[in-house]
Amino acid sequence: MTTTTAPLVLIAGGSSAAGIATATALVQGRFRVLTVGSDAARIGAAAALTGGAVPLTCDLADADAVAALAAQVHADFGPVDGLIHLVGGWRGGKDLAAQSDDDWDFLHRSVLTTLRNTSRAFYGDIAASANGRIAIVSSTQVTAPTLGNANYATVKAAAETWVGALAQGLGTPDGATGPAAVVLVVKALVDPGMREKSPERTFPGFTDVSTLGHTVVRLFSTPASELNGSRLILS
Repeated sequence: MTTTTAPLVLIAGGSSAAGIATATALVQGRFRVLTVGSDAARIGAAAALTGGAVPLTCDLADADAVAALAAQVHADFGPVDGLIHLVGGWRGGKDLAAQSDDDWDFLHRSVLTTLRNTSRAFYGDIAASANGRIAIVSSTQVTAPTLGNANYATVKAAAETWVGALAQGLGTPDGATGPAAVVLVVKALVDPGMREKSPERTFPGFTDVSTLGHTVVRLFSTPASELNGSRLILS
């Protein structure tokens, strides 16, 4: 990076394979990286695999806890330049009757509530950053929902709508600099552990977590005018 102080990126949901891959790519790109998870042992172990990300523990579905996290981050590290939301999970069923309330509550809490809490807490930082970036990972199910994934597709659609509202608030960048909010769309993610567990599978259409990580890094060097409010489909 050309700046004296490297941009600070916070990954919400950093314990997953996607979180590890994204944090690793950012660290290798010379970003300062904070990776957040709800379990101290898990996020600590995940951070140790990234080559330099700092682990933080927080229940991102708890608004008060996220407010305290933001205060801690600002006091210890300063304002963030990027928020990468990777908190998620999948729940599905065979038909409409199988779209249970328990699954809906889980998805709403893990996907949407955590996004609302984290983006509200760090939006001011992103808006004030010359190259601020907010990104989420969504699903092709949003535009091609199935009955068995109605809960999942609906919550993901709501998350995309929320990001669209953030993008509108960030304005209309007319050049290389300026903040941006973007949706990264995948059919599903695949990681080395999944490939090792099922070597016979080819995972057609899946996006490797390393591709996700490198895509996130490129967001910070892509002109804001090309990104803000966009929906980028990853192969």
